[in-house]
Amino acid sequence: MSRHRQAFLVWAAVLPTLTVLQLVLGGALADVPPLLRPPIMATLAVPVVVYLLMPALAKRFARD
Repeated sequence: MSRHRQAFLVWAAVLPTLTVLQLVLGGALADVPPLLRPPIMATLAVPVVVYLLMPALAKRFARD
């Protein structure tokens, strides 16, 4: 898989994941200090992207 395709797939997995997490947890994280919000979001987003979305996207867009 080319680096351009891989970069696009990472972007296609990360952007919706962060958007959904922000919509779901935005209110709950409103009182959390701003410097702690990114690590919390990353702790939730990275496993979703790495273990669920990227394998599915790579399989879907793999070239045979």
